[in-house]
Amino acid sequence: MGFDGVVGAKSAIGGENRSGARRRVTLRKALIVGVGVAALGLLPAAAVATPGSGVSGTVHAEGTSEGKLKVKTPNGRTDVTFREITVAPGGSTGWHTHSGQLIAVVKSGTLTRTLHDCSVEATPAGTSFIEPSGADHRHIGRNLGTEPVVLWVTYLLPEGSALSDDAEAADCPAAR
Repeated sequence: MGFDGVVGAKSAIGGENRSGARRRVTLRKALIVGVGVAALGLLPAAAVATPGSGVSGTVHAEGTSEGKLKVKTPNGRTDVTFREITVAPGGSTGWHTHSGQLIAVVKSGTLTRTLHDCSVEATPAGTSFIEPSGADHRHIGRNLGTEPVVLWVTYLLPEGSALSDDAEAADCPAAR
């Protein structure tokens, strides 16, 4: 253990004690390091990135949700399937359920869904929605318009599950 002299004694240079001078030097070094790190953050990201080549992508459909999308994957392994579905004018999906969630984007037309509680949701082109999983979430999708409804759907299903399961119609007026 070292002893630097009398506590609170002033040095001959500048009239300060040594611990105050050390603190200033430490703060100065910390400031210089901080400014250096901040300056690195201002460099363009391309300076450290590698350019891509031979890659292309096509956006086939975009949709915005009404609110926050709450995605839940099944327990265990998940089959992920991406599918384009077309419902002709006057057509319907029939009443059905899914064993996992679906994320859907309506590319064109308007899909009208009647849900298990008899509520009706019309989802136009440019919007998205999630269909929940389970037998208690039966539903039917209809095209009540004059142009085909085109959906782009991502299925998140337990491994080996069917894309959908037929279900009895809900007891809704005019929903059959």
